[in-house]
Amino acid sequence: FFLNQNHSDTMKTPESVLKKQATQAKIAEAATKASKAAKNKKSADKKKFIERAEKYAAEYAAAEKEAVDARRQAKVDGGFYVAAMPKLALVIRIRGIIGVSPKAKKVMQLFRLRQIHNATFVRLNEATIRMLRLIEPYVTYGYPTRATVEKLLYKRGFGKVNKQRIPIAENSVIEGVLGKMDICCAADLVHEIITVGPNFKQANNFLWPFKLSSPVGGFSSKTKLLHFLEGGEAGARGEEINKLVKKML
Repeated sequence: FFLNQNHSDTMKTPESVLKKQATQAKIAEAATKASKAAKNKKSADKKKFIERAEKYAAEYAAAEKEAVDARRQAKVDGGFYVAAMPKLALVIRIRGIIGVSPKAKKVMQLFRLRQIHNATFVRLNEATIRMLRLIEPYVTYGYPTRATVEKLLYKRGFGKVNKQRIPIAENSVIEGVLGKMDICCAADLVHEIITVGPNFKQANNFLWPFKLSSPVGGFSSKTKLLHFLEGGEAGARGEEINKLVKKML
């Protein structure tokens, strides 16, 4: 009985092995294509986001210049320049749950201010102004600048993704939820919030309430319960809210 020496050379590769190799090759090819497509999309997105950020920067600069020019013209004419009423407020809860009336509690739930030092953006209209007056002893609010909105978003920004609190570490988090409204990057989100645009409600609901720290130096127990105009902390404080946010970031 003689063995064929060329038997090992002419032996066929099993069909299962060939199938496995073909499948793995297909998977590798698909992964390469997906990687290339993702790389191209990232490059295109980066270019688009930079263009949008530049467009918004030009828009903000033009608005600031217009306000300065109007103020100077009013001074020349011997009159006064009255700026338009702000459309956006930042509300910060400064008191806990003890002694809160049911109506005030409900309003704070509507504003998503469930914990002390929580902060949210609110569109200002007749109804929300009335609601803010109801909860004045428990919150402080004012008009945030663009710099404040950006700092809050970049330093303490978390988004609501599938009912989960996800940090806004990259633009894909924003695009995944708000992409259908053409809000694809942080610059878009900041612009929508500041200008109180048509998709403000969705953009604001996407943002998880900001969890701020206790301010540097803390609140004084003597003045915390007083209104801001009486030397306290509660109630409307206009532009001064920006200084408080800086202490609480």
